[in-house]
Amino acid sequence: YTLEEVLKKRRTCRDFVRDKKLTIEQISQLLWATYGITETHYGLKTAPSAGARYPLDIYVAKEDGVFKYIPEKHALEEVLKEDVRERIATLSWNQDFIADAPCVFIFYAVYERTTSRYGERGIRYVHFDLGHAAQNLLLQAEALDLGACPVGAFNDSEIKEILKFKGEPIYIIPVGYKL
Repeated sequence: YTLEEVLKKRRTCRDFVRDKKLTIEQISQLLWATYGITETHYGLKTAPSAGARYPLDIYVAKEDGVFKYIPEKHALEEVLKEDVRERIATLSWNQDFIADAPCVFIFYAVYERTTSRYGERGIRYVHFDLGHAAQNLLLQAEALDLGACPVGAFNDSEIKEILKFKGEPIYIIPVGYKL
C-alpha cells in the first residue's frame, strides 16, 4: 500500500480474531515502524523525538508473556512470564477487546529523559513523541492489514502494580487480525 492508501483506510478496530497469533515477522515490523533505529551513529529512530531524548519504552504483552522492545538490538527481552492481557482489559474499564488481541503494545513514558533537558515543557514533548510513535504503529498495522485501537482509558496505578516498569504507563494499543 502507498502511504495515501494506508491513511485513507486506517480505522480503529475493536473486533479481533481471538485465536490468531501474529507472526514474529509482523511483530518485528510493527516494532521497527513504531520506534526502530534508522540511523546508528546518533541512534535516530522512525519517530521524531524532542532533542532525540526518546522517552518511551515499549512493551508487548502476548500469550507467552510480556516483552520489552530493545530498539538498539531490534530485539525483545522477556520481562514477565505471564499472559496479562485479560488483566489489562479489566483494568481498562473492562474493554474486553484488548484481551482478544494477540499483541498488546504498552507505552511507558520515562519523563525524566526529556524533562532533564527541557524542564516542565518536556512533559509536553513526551506527549508529542508518544503521538508520533503511536501513529507509526497504527499506520504500520493498517499496512499489514491488521487492526489496532489506541486506548488511553485505564487505571494507571493498577497497571503499574502488574507491570512494575520504570516510568508511567501512558498508552495501550492492542493489535491483531480484524474480525
